[in-house]
Amino acid sequence: MVRKINYGKILLVIFLTVLIWVWADLALDEEHIIPSVTISVAKSTDPSLWVSFNEEPVVSVDNVVLKGPASRIGNARRKLNDGSLVLEFFLVAEQQGLTDPGEYSLDVLAFLKKSGKIRDLGLTVESCDPNTLSVNVVELVKRRLAVKCFDEDQNLIKGAIIEPPQVDIFVRQDWVGDAKVQLTRREVEQARVEAVPKKPYVKLAPGETREAAGTVDITAPPEEDRLSDDTITPATLGITLSLTLQGKYDVEIENLPEVIGGITIRATPEAKRAYEEMRYQVILEIDDEDARSTEPLRKELIYNFPAEYVRKDEIMLNQQPVIARFKLKRLLSAVAPSNE
Repeated sequence: MVRKINYGKILLVIFLTVLIWVWADLALDEEHIIPSVTISVAKSTDPSLWVSFNEEPVVSVDNVVLKGPASRIGNARRKLNDGSLVLEFFLVAEQQGLTDPGEYSLDVLAFLKKSGKIRDLGLTVESCDPNTLSVNVVELVKRRLAVKCFDEDQNLIKGAIIEPPQVDIFVRQDWVGDAKVQLTRREVEQARVEAVPKKPYVKLAPGETREAAGTVDITAPPEEDRLSDDTITPATLGITLSLTLQGKYDVEIENLPEVIGGITIRATPEAKRAYEEMRYQVILEIDDEDARSTEPLRKELIYNFPAEYVRKDEIMLNQQPVIARFKLKRLLSAVAPSNE
């Protein structure tokens, strides 16, 4: 006689087994320590309030201990390791009731526990360091400030026309100074042709700025010829040999007076002074190919202009580069003795 299979009992057993495993997983809590997370102050909807952690917009919280079921801890650990989960938190002043000037104490543990990111992970925060943070709320005042224009090297662009010349910006009660706009090199060139709109700002503290509500139009004056013709004489010569040639060859410069003769440059006074203070004004680089060459050795000199002034286009060569003619003479000490 064939027994009838009771599928209901089988499904019940499977369900109970799964339930037991789920209960066991939930009952077995694990912990995971995150070495450091950040809390950043979100931009306030009230431009007259400056909320910060002692004038810092971001603060680090260390040793954040997460606790929860083993499977969820494992899932969070995997996401943290592969970068798909970044535990960065934002302090919204209005949500925390930080709407009046003063100094407040933030319960960091309670703040992290309420985070949607933590709740979505199905975990809780057990502890962190520090437990509290000082939050400062400063009331700013609207002031009308003159606007100054600078280039990307923080040099004042003299003669720049700014329209309007003054703007309203929220600053601290004791603020002293101007608002500023900063133009890139490309924007400076553009501003010589047509007005460039930019938003003025002030820097309340490192990483914390306040902008004007609108923009100003910047027109830059035609570029002045800041460079003048000059001559560096005599030039100091530096010779570099590749590692394999060092100690094996002596270098004889055939046109030495030409090589160390005057160097005609166009430069600002500061750039010229910096070039004169370089250890070597010109450098002759000699490599392995030169030692193997059967042709007369000729090589263009390297003009060792200070990199800072080259980047700012404040120094350049105003002549054809000199070609050094030289010979390599093998040193007797480098010649291997013959076996007789």
